[in-house]
Amino acid sequence: MSAQRTIAVIVGSLRKDSFNRKMAKALAALAPEAMKLTIVEIGDLPLYNQDYDTASPPQYAAFRDKIRPADAVLFVTPEYNRSVPGVLKNAIDVGSRPYGSSVWNGKPCAVVSVSPGAIGGFGANHHLRQSLMFLNMPAMAQPEAYIGGAGDLFAEDGAIKVEATRDFMKKFMTAFAAWIETTLPKKT
Repeated sequence: MSAQRTIAVIVGSLRKDSFNRKMAKALAALAPEAMKLTIVEIGDLPLYNQDYDTASPPQYAAFRDKIRPADAVLFVTPEYNRSVPGVLKNAIDVGSRPYGSSVWNGKPCAVVSVSPGAIGGFGANHHLRQSLMFLNMPAMAQPEAYIGGAGDLFAEDGAIKVEATRDFMKKFMTAFAAWIETTLPKKT
């Protein structure tokens, strides 16, 4: 890799001690040195309303200004009712508007779903990918990351204590770094 890449991390859970926030922080620690991960908060975004396309709340501009310069985006999400949480969908909508000015356009991305359940948020992971395709965000296809059993996954300090999961997530982040380099437009 030629330069350090900035990765905006969107956590789909607002709970302070959520498994997904813990995973996002653990992934920042496991990422190759050429990646700088920063969580971009989404909890204060007012619900998207098309009326805001002409005069948007200041939170919209602040959010877009954090996403726009990022080289790539990592989504870490729980599953609510076989889909993504409403707060995550709202952030996606806010970033995609006004029409033609999407901050998501062309940004390589990856999805990690984390759940206490056995199937690791499979439904949310795939549902999110539908939106990402429409937003022209090339989503890393492999390896897929559906992380189940989250209640027993983290140590007191927030690190992933399950060795197999930690090793897998390190490989995931290495693959994501390669995906970003492969997918970003080449500068001439």
